[in-house]
Amino acid sequence: MANNKRIVAIVQARMTSTRLPGKALKTVLEKSLLEYQLERLTQTTMLDNIVVATTINTTDQPIVDLCKKLKVNYYRGSENHVLSRYYEAAHMFQAQIVVRLTSDCPLIDPQVVDDVINAYLHGTEHYDYVSNTLTRTYPRGLDVEVFSIAALSEAYKRASSPAEIEHVTPYIYHPHNNFRLGNLGYKEDKSFYRWTVDTPEDFELIKNIIESLYPINCDFKMLDVFELLTHHPEWPLINQHIEQKSLENK
Repeated sequence: MANNKRIVAIVQARMTSTRLPGKALKTVLEKSLLEYQLERLTQTTMLDNIVVATTINTTDQPIVDLCKKLKVNYYRGSENHVLSRYYEAAHMFQAQIVVRLTSDCPLIDPQVVDDVINAYLHGTEHYDYVSNTLTRTYPRGLDVEVFSIAALSEAYKRASSPAEIEHVTPYIYHPHNNFRLGNLGYKEDKSFYRWTVDTPEDFELIKNIIESLYPINCDFKMLDVFELLTHHPEWPLINQHIEQKSLENK
């Protein structure tokens, strides 16, 4: 089934995260985490555009500078009303289908991104929203959410709680709001892996992974990381104790 709708990935990024400030531009092998993520996203086959959605704060100028250097589109909006930032960015770049990503996922797998988009497009239901996070089986840090511009627009108009406004999609996947939801699961449960970057311990693990794999294969995928970690079973213990912050406390 052909798709003629414009698919735009929007990556939210800012420098003022609470547990690891400046994490998006922390470097490994002289390249920032955000640059690794953007490089990996260019390997997808389904995206028509990639946009970094950052804030109007002067502290986020380095993110804008990186986007200019890499010739990546960007949008600057509200720091705390992230839902409005997404809505405005999506409309500016004429998205019909939005792929939501966050900059704390430098190991994002382009094949997983394409798989979630395809699940959205070709599911037996006509979905409003599909992710691989409603029921977690993929490693945390490979998070992908795909939803229609209509769903985003309704959330923008109706969402009211701080969590809904700051985290973009809770209004959409709340069961009371009657959107048609889909979840893509992995063939086995790998959700115990934590490949997101929110703390110094997270960064240490990601640094180990990138330094081991990137010089050998800059296009390494999820399966390559699984294989690497079988040889270094102690590495996942570095950040195993980290608790993911709740939506209310991010």
